[in-house]
Amino acid sequence: MNILTEVKQRATAPTPPFFQKVKKAGLIIAAIGTAVLTAPGTVPAILLTYAGYAITAGTVLVSISQLTVDEQRLEEKLMATVQ
Repeated sequence: MNILTEVKQRATAPTPPFFQKVKKAGLIIAAIGTAVLTAPGTVPAILLTYAGYAITAGTVLVSISQLTVDEQRLEEKLMATVQ
């Protein structure tokens, strides 16, 4: 199977509830980092560094959470479409 097809299928498959919460946390972390980086005025360099780290960490959390599949719900979804 093509790897891009596999990634597409995993991205559209149901996500477990725990990873839905992790995904929301990652989005919030990335949003805070983006807000700090785009803040008007002078921002201390150390704060800009941590904002960059926050964006990276949030993006990784969201990516991993989105590609995690709830196998049980996926099986139920597939059975419902077959019947």
